[in-house]
Amino acid sequence: MVDLHQIVLGGNKEGKQILFDAGMANRHGLITGATGTGKTVTLQLLAESFSRLGVPVFSADVKGDLSGIASPGQEHHKITERLNRIGIQTHSFEGCPVLFWDLLGQTGHPIRTTVSEMGPILLANLLSLNETQSGILHVAFTVADAQGLLLLDLKDLHTMLGWIVEHRQELAKEYGNISTPSITTIQRNLLVLKESGGVNFFGEPALKIQDLMRTDFSGRGVVSLLDASTLYSSPKIYTSFLLWLLSELMEELPERGDAPLPKLVFFFDEAHLLFDNATPALLQRITQVVRLIRSKGVGIFFVSQYPNDIPEEVLGQLGCRIQHALRAFTPKDQKAVRVAAETFRQNPQIDTETMISELGTGEALISTLDDQGRPTMVDWCLLSPPRSHIGPLGDTERERLFVNSPLKGLYDTPIDRESAYEILTERAAALQPPPTPEPQGQNSMSQQIIHAGKTAFGGGQRQSMGEALLKSVVRTVGSQIGRSLIRGILGSFSGRR
Repeated sequence: MVDLHQIVLGGNKEGKQILFDAGMANRHGLITGATGTGKTVTLQLLAESFSRLGVPVFSADVKGDLSGIASPGQEHHKITERLNRIGIQTHSFEGCPVLFWDLLGQTGHPIRTTVSEMGPILLANLLSLNETQSGILHVAFTVADAQGLLLLDLKDLHTMLGWIVEHRQELAKEYGNISTPSITTIQRNLLVLKESGGVNFFGEPALKIQDLMRTDFSGRGVVSLLDASTLYSSPKIYTSFLLWLLSELMEELPERGDAPLPKLVFFFDEAHLLFDNATPALLQRITQVVRLIRSKGVGIFFVSQYPNDIPEEVLGQLGCRIQHALRAFTPKDQKAVRVAAETFRQNPQIDTETMISELGTGEALISTLDDQGRPTMVDWCLLSPPRSHIGPLGDTERERLFVNSPLKGLYDTPIDRESAYEILTERAAALQPPPTPEPQGQNSMSQQIIHAGKTAFGGGQRQSMGEALLKSVVRTVGSQIGRSLIRGILGSFSGRR
């Protein structure tokens, strides 16, 4: 008999159902396999199963195929045949409550965060900065945090960097050499980020994590789908957003420990993008988040083609393994198949390596965790069909759901409140007498940078930052007093906003 908190993943060749205890979801999981072998359908099966249990789900929808989870599926003789083989008696076709999100705000609710909330570690990764440039970015955040200056959007960050380049010689006494070419590189990368659509991601109203952890009137968990069909072409923005979201969950949610059900299940599709070119320092922090976030009741499922897309430090923490087919056409492919086979607890009845290459669509090799948290032996599985529609949702139905969303209007209109740009400009005006005009053509490097930022990101006329403000900042930072903000593992704000 299936327990209320168990998910029927499918059935093996002996007719025995393969079950997954939803309470073990915070031990994380991995879904791998070649393109077209059924990874997305498996993700959909898990997502709708968690939703029925009352667990909210977040997933990126890279190809648009997941949106059908909002609509009920339809009877088909192949589905009936599969249900009979697995021994599933009850299979009512139904959709899930869904919220659509889009960083660009075109096909779903816009998702924003602030520069301050993202923090210097993730932003340096997003901007592809080297160690020296990252150090300068940390100086900008340290000064802003100590002074309580909110960096809400790219305009605020540009102003802060302009102030730093203007007073780089004085700040060098506290922080060491601050290179003007390095700041110029950061500014140039900010412009590239803007052209890639990243400017839409920074600002307010910022996303409230609670809006990703909703249940509907019947107690089903709401499935939040991020439209990543265009975002996928900007992998740095895609992965930085998902990392920021994980860090927010890590910092905001209270300790929970093991429970009958997780608080949220998070699916990280195309996970190889996260680890490609990740620095050792960032990888160490990601590993730490994956290890610690389970105590907050959050389960993470990484979805990729090969298990070795995931670093060993992270792979060793993933309890549930679902391996779809891999085709071994080349020596490299054969090695990947062998590595995939070695990640399982071996079953003497199965030649794991051979079977991985012979799996059909909708079949997988599966190892879950038993009630003691131990990996089960790998077993062949004919996967259960989802109850929801497989494939993308029609445009009309998607628009209807979006219009009737409980969050309609909450995030639609951007807000530009007082932040670092306005505050620094006002302080400069109050602390400094009117500047003496410089001769034509004698503008300083900092003024050129500020002018370029004003043109690119908007904002009014800025005046040069005064010496009194510099002394105030250095004194506050040096003594570590004032309104200094505490940051967590990935550099986002620690604790509630």
